[in-house]
Amino acid sequence: MFKYETADQKEVRRFRIAQFNGRMATVKAGGSTVTGFVRSVLEQESSVPPRWIITIIPNAPKEEIKPLRPATHARPFAEDYF
Repeated sequence: MFKYETADQKEVRRFRIAQFNGRMATVKAGGSTVTGFVRSVLEQESSVPPRWIITIIPNAPKEEIKPLRPATHARPFAEDYF
């Protein structure tokens, strides 16, 4: 799990919408980028200005899909059009 702390209300709104809709969110922090599903958005009660802690469950990057065999460029039914 990745925990991210912010005081930006626009950013918090974006994370809450992503959590509600079940979409993935992306965070850039400290030179690294984390993409995953938002698990929780918690407000810290005692802080001024208000701050939130967002918990994200990161997803592993997808591997590129390699074709099983090369695609043929021949059109088997091309002669039907002539």
